Parts: sequence; C-alpha cells; structure tokens
Amino acid sequence: MASLWRKILRTGRVAEPAPPRPAAERFPFGGSVQVRHVDAGSCNGCEVEIASAFGPVYDAERYGARLVASPRHADALLVTGAVTRNMAEPLRRTHDAVPGPKAVVAVGDCARNCGVFAGAYGVVGAVSDVVPVDLEIPGCPPRPEAIVEGLRKLTGR
Repeated sequence: MASLWRKILRTGRVAEPAPPRPAAERFPFGGSVQVRHVDAGSCNGCEVEIASAFGPVYDAERYGARLVASPRHADALLVTGAVTRNMAEPLRRTHDAVPGPKAVVAVGDCARNCGVFAGAYGVVGAVSDVVPVDLEIPGCPPRPEAIVEGLRKLTGR
C-alpha cells in the first residue's frame, strides 16, 4: 500500500496539455470563466453532455470554467439548440444582461446551423442569427471532451 502512495505522490496530477492560448483581446478572461447555460430550443441531448462535462469524470471546473445561475454573474453564454420563436427575445435579453467582455459559445449542430430543425416553422434560426457567436462546438450531441476543449479555449488553461 505504501508503494502505491509513493507512486501517486511521484506522478502528481495528470492532465492534458493546455490548448494554444487565445488572443487576449478575443477572450480576456484571465484563466477562469463564469458560464451561463441557455437552452434556446434543444432536444436536451446537449444538456446531458454539458452535465457530463461539468461532472466528476470530465470536471470542466478544474480548467477554470464554472456554471452560474445568473447572466449578470456570467462571462460567457453556453447556448444549445436552434433558436425558437419564443426564445429569440429572451436570448437577446440574456446576452444583453451579461456584462462585457463576454463570449457566446454555440454548443451542438442545432445551435450552429439548426441541424435537423432547419426550416421548421417554429425556428428563427441558428444562435448566430440572433446574437454574435465567438466559439462553436460541433456534434449532435457534442462529446463532453469537445465541450471541455471549447471551454479550455475560453480560459486558456
């Protein structure tokens, strides 16, 4: 048992190397980012993967990303789903409530280009049609590793 502890102490924390540091003027968050999640009309597949990304296995918080309950406390919006007619104005208001500098991350194919909901009568369009998007995470739904990688681009860690 003691040899196992010695090995653990010698090895230390093991994590992936940080992605290339983004330009400071693009994401000036200084190593941590407070994230507000907005469901603009998704099927909840992306929400399950976001929950996994912030869960104990992938642990996005260790890279400086943290979910917050209010847009007034957020640095970035994590938006999922194609924007429905009923969510277009609330999304704009939420975006306006986030203090600057801010970033918007479109998570999943529906948020990026409406995915399977393109052309539906209740859909206004992709997230970029309603608010400016800084980062897109592809996938239907995107894997938790991809979500964590996108958040690491924001934090630079």
